[in-house]
Amino acid sequence: MLHQDWMRMALRQAQMAFEQGEVPIGAVIVYDGRIIAEAHNEKEQRNDPTAHAEILVIQKAAEVLDSWRLTDAALYVTLEPCPMCAGAIIQSRLKQLVYGAADLKGGATGSVMNVLDYTLWNHRVDIVAGILEEECSSILKRFFRGLRGF
Repeated sequence: MLHQDWMRMALRQAQMAFEQGEVPIGAVIVYDGRIIAEAHNEKEQRNDPTAHAEILVIQKAAEVLDSWRLTDAALYVTLEPCPMCAGAIIQSRLKQLVYGAADLKGGATGSVMNVLDYTLWNHRVDIVAGILEEECSSILKRFFRGLRGF
């Protein structure tokens, strides 16, 4: 499958978040050619500021693989990760990060800063940006327009 195919799966998760009144960000982790975990934002539902899609999907993948080391896995997420999630990406040793829309206010993997590119980390993550960017951006815009009543 192609990056676009996996990102469409992450977009399905974002749509689920949208329908639940959560900021519509979705994520999947691919390992050995298949999705082993999927999640979306659940901050409102859990009343937990750390319940970002990336954190939840990393936790699920670690459980599936019975290891915190996700060294041969790729994370697909619809929005560029924040600093907290970028830290979790490093700590979980993910091989690759693929994201859709850039986060020009809080993106920590290239837009505002790049936590993953810090030279002292003992782990490097391959980053692919802009996959299905328009679709990933569009769902966020629709969500926030709805909150503002436009």
